[in-house]
Amino acid sequence: MTIKEAQLAVDQWIKTYGVRYFSELTNMTVLTEEVGELARVMARKYGDQSFKEGEKDNLGEEMADVLWVLLCLANQTGVDLTEELQKSIEKKTKRDAERHKNNEKLRQ
Repeated sequence: MTIKEAQLAVDQWIKTYGVRYFSELTNMTVLTEEVGELARVMARKYGDQSFKEGEKDNLGEEMADVLWVLLCLANQTGVDLTEELQKSIEKKTKRDAERHKNNEKLRQ
């Protein structure tokens, strides 16, 4: 599935099952909540915390939840994420062509 196809799939789902999009502000808050849930799993899986009884290692699910809400926000605000990601890659390539290669911290 491409990013464009994902944006269309989310839009179709919202129109079929979700009645309408939540407001942009609500979705921004939901995005923050989902990022927090992803952070919790990351802290337990890769950090120093351990999973509590009943918690799951559902890293992929939490990442997908973050992506879902981000796709909703893009749809609501008219952002073509494919186009924006391409521009971001071009910007980073131009700006950072040698930066990371020359970073001593990354050679350790």
